[in-house]
Amino acid sequence: MQNDHAAHSGSSLKKYFLAKNLKKDIPSSIVVFLVALPLCLGIALASGAPLFAGLLAGIVGGIVIGSASGSQLSVSGPAAGLTVIVLGAITQLNNYPMFMMAVMLAGALQIVLGLIKAGTIGNYFPSSVIEGMLAAIGLILILKQLPHALGVDSDFFGDEGFFQRDHENTFSAIQTALGHFSLAAIVISSVSIAILLLWPKIKAVSIVPAPLIVVVVGIALSLVFKGSANALRPEQLVALPVINGWDEFTGLFRMPDFSSITNPKVLVIAATIAIVASLESLLSLEAIDKIDPIKRVSPTNRELVAQGLGNMTSGFLGGLPITSVIVRSSANTNAGARTKLSAIMHGFLLLLSFLFIPTIINMIPLACLAAILLVTGYRLTRIALFKHMYHKGWDQFVPFVATVLAVLFTDLLKGVGIGMAVSIFYLLRTNMRNPFFYKIQEEGNRKNLRIKLAEEVSFLNKASIQVMLNNIPKETTVTIDGTNSRYIDPDVLETIYNFKHNAYTKGIIVVLENIKKHYVVPKINSNIKQELEN
Repeated sequence: MQNDHAAHSGSSLKKYFLAKNLKKDIPSSIVVFLVALPLCLGIALASGAPLFAGLLAGIVGGIVIGSASGSQLSVSGPAAGLTVIVLGAITQLNNYPMFMMAVMLAGALQIVLGLIKAGTIGNYFPSSVIEGMLAAIGLILILKQLPHALGVDSDFFGDEGFFQRDHENTFSAIQTALGHFSLAAIVISSVSIAILLLWPKIKAVSIVPAPLIVVVVGIALSLVFKGSANALRPEQLVALPVINGWDEFTGLFRMPDFSSITNPKVLVIAATIAIVASLESLLSLEAIDKIDPIKRVSPTNRELVAQGLGNMTSGFLGGLPITSVIVRSSANTNAGARTKLSAIMHGFLLLLSFLFIPTIINMIPLACLAAILLVTGYRLTRIALFKHMYHKGWDQFVPFVATVLAVLFTDLLKGVGIGMAVSIFYLLRTNMRNPFFYKIQEEGNRKNLRIKLAEEVSFLNKASIQVMLNNIPKETTVTIDGTNSRYIDPDVLETIYNFKHNAYTKGIIVVLENIKKHYVVPKINSNIKQELEN
């Protein structure tokens, strides 16, 4: 009886949490769907691929990767950061089925990377760099969506690079938009932003997702302006391909060219896509974990396997390469998602909208979707974040700002690389200052110097130790104490023993205390076990 009661209680608890999560996940999936739809189409257009390929990648990213991933908030789909690589690959191969084969091989390589636990590289991105990347993405969203909110849609929806394909850059595009704005787009985007900010505060109606209201109001306002001089143009609306019947739908799918599996060009493209897509996914995963209100930690190796499965599926069906995407994931998190059901459902919504309601979807103004991304961007790059990083100290604030600026003026991977370089500089600077402690005592005319080495003395400390030893005055007794050192790098040991060997020429007496000839790198797990046993 007690076991039955416990089982019933456990079942009731699961149902309670499922229902509680669904209240958050269903509205969030709608938000992600609305954001993802134009992004999928825009990225396909910029990549020189069929529009259906972008949509298919979004569907696979939601359903396949969403199901296989261990992340609860990450959303995958075609990424703007891969457009240059994809465009170049399609142009170089001049054969889309061969490109599909490359995407499949890239997915297989990602699975291998996950199985050999290469995902742990994601744990080495400094917090300041990840925070800077998020803030930069927020700024990019604001700057890139302003032209769309003003009704100037010259670049594709979702372009994240500073330099655009239309020969504009982020700032010149805004300047152009200010001179050629659309009254209807401004009204729609302004009303949309007001709804997004005010609607959740009205408890009586807050159960209905604000972005859904934004879309309904946006369509209504576009119909009000229709027929007037301020009417929205076709390029200011979503442009989902319309199919007529099942046969036309199935005809959109293509088969990869399996005979090209050994083609050197295909293999190089596959390796490039796998490496870039994996890095972007790991960066996105780390960033989303940072803004997860529950502070869950996503398994990185499992994510690589999930991404690999997604890319193999997308490549087999004719879709674009897929990564975990910060913009969609951020929109998902800000919309209040709790589990990966939101990402999965957004994939199904993309599929159903394409099959059954493309005409209605094509009535949605890009201005109201731009408003959703503007609000998301504002939440990512709030002023409080800059203040918080400033109060953490220069060693955190400088890499943070460097990452923000670098991502803003280049692209995601280059920007993070520059931020990492600045962060490593501060790491080296800190390590060089803390390898030892010393104390000087005087006995008559002779000085006694005791140097106490730190617990971990790495090769990064070699330069500062060498400088310190070279500056020791003549006729000094030096004691180098390694009692507390668990590990001393071989390069540092060589420096110490060389100094002892040559010190007599300066009248320096060197005494080594508890310094071994050789050290083994300590294993973290064994150290923890030993400390727990003690």
